[in-house]
Amino acid sequence: MYATLNTAPHRRYNILTGEWILVSPHRNKRPWQGKKDVAAPAQTIAYDKDCFLCPDNLRANGSTNPNYKGVYSFVNDYAAINNHAEYKEYNDGLLTAETETGICKVICFSDDHSLTLPLMTASQITAVIQTWKSEYLQLGAKQDINYVQIFENKGAIMGCSNPHPHGQIWAHRSVPVEILKKNKMQQVFWEQNKKSLLSEYLEQELKCNKRIVLQNEHFVALVPFWAVWPYEIMILPKNHYQHIGQLSVDEEKTFAEIIKKVTIKYDNLFETSFPYSAGIHQCPTDGPAHPEWHFHMLFYPPLLRSSEVKKFMVGYEMFATPQRDITAESAANTLRNLKDIHFSL
Repeated sequence: MYATLNTAPHRRYNILTGEWILVSPHRNKRPWQGKKDVAAPAQTIAYDKDCFLCPDNLRANGSTNPNYKGVYSFVNDYAAINNHAEYKEYNDGLLTAETETGICKVICFSDDHSLTLPLMTASQITAVIQTWKSEYLQLGAKQDINYVQIFENKGAIMGCSNPHPHGQIWAHRSVPVEILKKNKMQQVFWEQNKKSLLSEYLEQELKCNKRIVLQNEHFVALVPFWAVWPYEIMILPKNHYQHIGQLSVDEEKTFAEIIKKVTIKYDNLFETSFPYSAGIHQCPTDGPAHPEWHFHMLFYPPLLRSSEVKKFMVGYEMFATPQRDITAESAANTLRNLKDIHFSL
């Protein structure tokens, strides 16, 4: 069966969303005469006087950053959502709207302008994870916060507006669409099996061993069977946890180690500072314990054939179904065989 999946067009089912993806492995042979982007150079200076996120610098809104060391968290000066407006609903026939409230934060990973995650030490990444944990627990405990989304956009190609290594947290009253999909699928499986959907899936992936990229004592990094992006990766804890706040000190360290190795492999793939959007999906903070949830971190990288060629979601994918040319198995094999030492060292 796997031989057919690696050569013939087929569809794959996403157990977390209930959606399908079209896979067309034979299209890898098509010539490329499309758009090519110039690879963004890696930052090489530890401090940039013009950077809005470096220590002691003036931000765009007139505030001044403290002379911070390590991780620095602050409320986004240009937040997509805030608590300035009173909650209201709008209904007019088929037209419905409501006020969205919440808190947006920026998380600077380091005071060093040049340190992306693959170039940070595992202990430095552990400090980032500890900040994610504390922010998730503190924000999620607020009465009107029902979901906390932790994410990072790396690289200008992913719309990142500042090259200083940083991520964001959007905590809001509503539960986002992607989380509602995953909530439903995991809840149905839990009610039927009294076991988390991703625990069952991880058991099968470890047994199959075709899409595993890395693993350590507590975490597994794999290319999901239903992956949409060319070199998409999911990091899963081996233990069934609903959110990152449940990680032990040792698990924080192994989580940091696998994030570092995953991002090193990304950089090594095309020997560039590899762009991606990464985010952690975990249980809503809307009150229930959500035993069905199994938190996971996702990396969606756009590069397709080289540092210059991007995968665009256009045409058929916008109007019909996501489609990919590189199979999950092929992508996992490529990533697995890359070195764990950064190409620049």
